[in-house]
Order: sequence, then C-alpha cells, then structure tokens
Amino acid sequence: MKLLYFDCFNGASGDMILGALLDAGLPLEDLRRALGSLGIGEYELAAERVLRAGVSAAGEEASAGTEVQAPHSHAHQHEHTHSHPHSHSHRSLAEILRLIEHSALPLAGRVRARQLFERLAEAEAAIHQMPVERVHLHEVGALDSIIDIVGAVFAIEWFGAERIVVSPLNVGAGMVRSAHGLFPVPAPATVRLLGDAPIYSSGVQAELLTPTGALLLTSHADAFGPVPRMRVQRVGYGAGTRELPGTPNVLRVLVGESTEEPTTEQIVVLECEIDDMNPQIFGVLMDRLYQAGALEVYYSAVQMKKNRPGTLITVLAAPDRREALAGIVFRESTTIGVRYHEVHRERLDREVVSVETPFGPIRCKIARRAGDLVNASPEFDDCVRVATERGVPVKDVHAAAVHAWLSRS
Repeated sequence: MKLLYFDCFNGASGDMILGALLDAGLPLEDLRRALGSLGIGEYELAAERVLRAGVSAAGEEASAGTEVQAPHSHAHQHEHTHSHPHSHSHRSLAEILRLIEHSALPLAGRVRARQLFERLAEAEAAIHQMPVERVHLHEVGALDSIIDIVGAVFAIEWFGAERIVVSPLNVGAGMVRSAHGLFPVPAPATVRLLGDAPIYSSGVQAELLTPTGALLLTSHADAFGPVPRMRVQRVGYGAGTRELPGTPNVLRVLVGESTEEPTTEQIVVLECEIDDMNPQIFGVLMDRLYQAGALEVYYSAVQMKKNRPGTLITVLAAPDRREALAGIVFRESTTIGVRYHEVHRERLDREVVSVETPFGPIRCKIARRAGDLVNASPEFDDCVRVATERGVPVKDVHAAAVHAWLSRS
C-alpha cells in the first residue's frame, strides 16, 4: 500500500506542504503545467533550497507579475508571496470555483479543490455569522494561497497514495494578527477547520499551523497518529517562513509503502429509495449489480413521503466502480437520483480451512484480527451440498463441521 506520512512537529502551512512534496519528488514542471490551466494571470512559481536550523528544505514561492525573481538569502527566504504585497489581490469564492471548474486539472482534483474552498468558506461564514456567498476569504483568496491549495491537491494526487497519515498537529502559541485583529493561536478559522484532529503546543510563540495547513491536512488524512509501520522510499522537507529558536521550521513528509497487512479499505456507498417499481425487478437489479462488481447489495423496507411503503437500495463497492454501478441503478430501476459517499471498512484477515466430518470434508472460513481468532464458520454451501448428497438435515452437517473445527483447534 502506497503511504504518505506528514510529520507536523512544527505545524504546517500550504506552502510547507507543497514544498515538502516538491522536495520528495514532485516535478516542478508538472506542477507548473497543472496550475497554468487555472488562468489566474501572470505569475512565477519557483522552488529553491533553504536552511532551517541546519536542515535543508524546499521553499516554494509564487509571485505575481512578470518580473524575474532574484534569489533570496537564507536569512530572508519566504516560501510564498508575503514579500510581494501586490500579489494579494483577493478573489471571491464564486470566482475561485469558476477557475477550478474550467481548469485542466483531473476531475478528482477539481472535485477535491472545490470541496476545500467550499469548506473554507463555510468555516469563515460560521465564524462571522454571515451567508457563505458574502464571505470575504481574505488571505486565502490571494493568488499565492490559491496556488498553495490547488497545487497541494494536485501534488498529493500525483503521488497516488492509498493511505495518508498525519501526526498530531503542533499549533504553536501566543497571538496572531488577522484582518479582524489579534487572536490567540490557533486562530478561529484554524480551530474551525481542525475537526477532531489531535493538536498540541510545543510552547513556541508563533502561529505554526495556518488555516490553509489545517484545511489540507484534515481533508486528506485517513488517520492521525505516530509514524505507521512503513518502508520509507523518499523524504521531503518543506520550509516555513521564519527561523524558530532551537528547532528547524520545516514540515517533513515520508513517502513509502506500508509494511502492515491492510485491514481497512475505502469503499463507496450508493443509496436510493424506490416506491413505484415492480418488485420482480429488484431481483434482476441485484444480479446486475453483483455482476458489475458490487461488494454488497441489500434492500431495506422504508416508509416514504405521502406515507408510501418503499424500498431502500444500498450498494457497497470499490470507489472506482461508482459510476458504472450508478448507471446500472438508473437503467434498471425507476429511481431518478442516487446518493453516494465514501467510508472506511475494516476487514478481518481470512483463510479457508477444510475439516473432516462423518459426512465428508467441509470448508470453514476462519477470521482473525491482529492475529487473534475471532470467528470460525462452516461454508453453508458445502453443508447444503453434503446434506443433499447424504440425505441428512443441513443442521446436522453444520453442527458436525463446527464440532470438527473445535476439536481440531
């Protein structure tokens, strides 16, 4: 399993995340081409190496206009446009969403980027008690922040990680100045975007975790915690703006493969309710869905509007089968809408063991969690087959198989 681990021992910002991914192997030219399709005007995107407390890291910088950037000294290196005030022209949420929609980014990237900016606007709207459409995005509406967010989405997808784990987030301490005045660290927008992510403060008097950093990490993380068991193939460091006393102001990303046997997977759940279909069709629909790769299909009785009895259709599948399965539901049923959402599913480690019974061999499915036996069940189809062949009740064959397994173990 391809794995990304973000080590946020000194917090995170959008440019630190993007810088770390560039340092870990993302080609700068690929990033430039992806961002060039946004049509956000003339700017220059550059990356150069800097030192933070003796650690070499990548600093990413985007500047507006057509001037050529002069190299910065290590003492004054910035990763983004704080040194270029003219680049902070703000765009509204609607403008940003239009730019994303008309870009050449892959569909998954466009969807993810839209979701991020919408989540950001909803957080600001909740803080300031105003409708989302009236929200002014301030810093995150500036060119450099648009590049950081959209660029990070592209960069993370470029690595093709199947699992993303993030360390507990160091938020810093003290006060931070925003467009609305002085606020304690973490800033209100950052707190709103954290959700249930674990945080702490190392006592450094600075804003270490920015709203953009919180947005990107909490939206992409499959889990939070220490470094998982993995085989590291690449490492990247993204530089923060300032020097911090006694510690490198960098974010570290580890790229590699998990050495743990995967027990969790991401699946998609499709659902719809139907109250106007010939019940004979439900059997055909289930068969077609299983033939197309559905993991599970089941029907539940529900009471719908106008007090009509109906049927809830639920389909579980791998995410890449969503479009095909939704098409089958639309073609084979009378529904005019399908909901879907992605969830994580934990699977037990399974093996099949054959046991000898007085009626013949029966296969048993054995399930373990972290090596511990949690379940053993005879294969019912085997029990039916043997019972039919021997002319005995199925329950007797099933009981014999359970006894044989227990005696064996």
